[in-house]
Amino acid sequence: MLTTAIIETLSYANGHELAVRVVLRDGSEVQGVPSSVDTHITAHEVFLRPVGDEDTEIAVSLAAIVSAELI
Repeated sequence: MLTTAIIETLSYANGHELAVRVVLRDGSEVQGVPSSVDTHITAHEVFLRPVGDEDTEIAVSLAAIVSAELI
């Protein structure tokens, strides 16, 4: 999946408070609701709130994501 498509999916989910499943380069998966998508060169990451755990945020480098889909 192209980085631009990943960013579009994450940004859409962020704007509509929808959950996503992201697959990372190492094969692991993370599911959550994006709370922010930062495409600035110094950050280039997404913050996800895991489904069912609204008090936690996970930072994931956009470069580590190979695919993202709405769930």
